[in-house]
Amino acid sequence: MTAAAPVPLAFDGSRIDGSLFTAVTDFARETKWLNAPMEWWTNAGLVVFAVLMVAGWWMARRRDASAMTIALAAPFSVAVAFAAAEVIKKIAVEPRPCRSMPHAFIVEACPVPSDYAFPSGHTTAAVATVAALFLLDRQLSAIAAVFAVLEAFTRVYVGGHYPHDIIGSAILALPIAYLVSLALRHLFTPLVARLRTGALAPLLGTGTSDISATTRPDPLLTNDGQPANHCEHTGPASTNDGPSPRW
Repeated sequence: MTAAAPVPLAFDGSRIDGSLFTAVTDFARETKWLNAPMEWWTNAGLVVFAVLMVAGWWMARRRDASAMTIALAAPFSVAVAFAAAEVIKKIAVEPRPCRSMPHAFIVEACPVPSDYAFPSGHTTAAVATVAALFLLDRQLSAIAAVFAVLEAFTRVYVGGHYPHDIIGSAILALPIAYLVSLALRHLFTPLVARLRTGALAPLLGTGTSDISATTRPDPLLTNDGQPANHCEHTGPASTNDGPSPRW
């Protein structure tokens, strides 16, 4: 593969952890049999996170409106985190390793100069999925975390990012996706609760678990809504006309 020509660097990321980057890419050089699978997975692996979000939606159909709202919010939370990463890319303007370290072993093709390195968009999307699913299902979130670590490693392995690009992506994505999910749950749970009792019930769930406790009979109330006196006697009233019978 032809190395890209060096360009003037706005921010030379190789000065931060270039040695760690070359340690990983040297490993890639020694495992060329793994290059093609890793290059394929670094892009195709993102489908796993979409599948996990769909699985979260499917599980939420049998849960309450709050869970369904979080499931529906997950892709939006990931999108917001990814958009934030793209904004930071334009601010940091860190050239890709293939430009700042042209003699390193790079597996994937070098992108255009305006496609900057910090932070990693792939890793941001992966880690944001972990945070978005955390409020919904811890097991799904843990599975997403395993694949997020793999995704992050592939981005360095193929030479697309420095290790600090990966770390920065995680620091950015986790709080953004988590807070966006919290906000959307707070704002839209009542709306989702109403929608899942209508025509959208097959997609959003039956909503049977959303019945408010105020609609259930209260054993402390009578049929007319008045407080019941559980201390009053229901049998015949006693009189003082004679001695009480002995049993």
